[in-house]
Order: sequence, then C-alpha cells, then structure tokens
Amino acid sequence: MTDVVLPDSAWEDVEPDTEALVDEWLVREGERVAAGQVLARVMLVKTSLEVTAPVDGVVERILVPTEQTFAKGRPLATLRAA
Repeated sequence: MTDVVLPDSAWEDVEPDTEALVDEWLVREGERVAAGQVLARVMLVKTSLEVTAPVDGVVERILVPTEQTFAKGRPLATLRAA
C-alpha cells in the first residue's frame, strides 16, 4: 500500500496548525491510476493545488472525503499495486 499525501513542499510557507480542504476528487475507489495522474484538487490558504498519484496502482480507499479538512502529513487516500 502507498499513501497519497500533499507534498511537504506545499506546506512550506503555511502556519503550523493550518489545514487544507479537499475541494474535489477526480477518481473513485477501485479506479486504476498512473503515477503523476491528478487524483484530487485541494485548497490550502486560498491556493488550489493538485494531488497526484505517487505510483501506478488502484485507488484502494479515499480517506478524506470532499469538503473535509486535513493536516500536514495526513494520508488522503491509499493506493495498492496493480
């Protein structure tokens, strides 16, 4: 299993307790994805960011649904090797 997270670089100039918001998932559980494919769009301090697949695989589980917030380091989804 591989966790999908918003990269640490996205959080560099953000206050420590700031949370991001999942704006939209572009994939569904069970869907096959390729490394680099955009999986979701999130909002972080008025900035829209894309979350991409770190590896090829299948979306095993979406852990943070649309319109929910999350903190730095929290997995948004898990991928399993296909």
